[in-house]
Amino acid sequence: MAVVHGGGAAKEISNMSGKYLEDLGVGQVYRSGRITVEKERIKAFAAEFDPQPFHLDEDSARRSIFGGLAASGWHTAALTMRLLVESDFKPVGGIVGAGFDEFRWPAPVRPGDELHVESEVLEVRPSRSRPHQGLVKVRTTTKNQKGEAVQISVGNLVVPRRPTSVPGGSHAAAA
Repeated sequence: MAVVHGGGAAKEISNMSGKYLEDLGVGQVYRSGRITVEKERIKAFAAEFDPQPFHLDEDSARRSIFGGLAASGWHTAALTMRLLVESDFKPVGGIVGAGFDEFRWPAPVRPGDELHVESEVLEVRPSRSRPHQGLVKVRTTTKNQKGEAVQISVGNLVVPRRPTSVPGGSHAAAA
């Protein structure tokens, strides 16, 4: 369910799919379902992509800065992407990234954590050089079951503008 903040109160928007740039507004918040992080998946991801002892071995992890087994930040990022794609945030054409302004992991993800994502639209602007699309700046916060932020990113997404019909039957981007 999307929530729009404005006028002093939040109001819900129905779960619409295929949002064009013009459908997105500053303050809209989108939420995901939940996913549980399993110990064996933490170790399997780490073995393939981030083979550091505190992601692979519980004894080594206890002696590390984390004080226990912790998921790789890149595993958290991959889980966040999965949750984001399955959330009610559905830009036309998919979630197409143009880069990040901010990306951090304020707390580790542990085995058994249940993660969910909240995404807030921070800025919407048409592209000057590509009139058929625009950029949307979104803060995506991944939280655990305690409501603690485990990943925060501010990303820029490419979103198509709504096509409009013009005389002669062709289509052009909205102005």
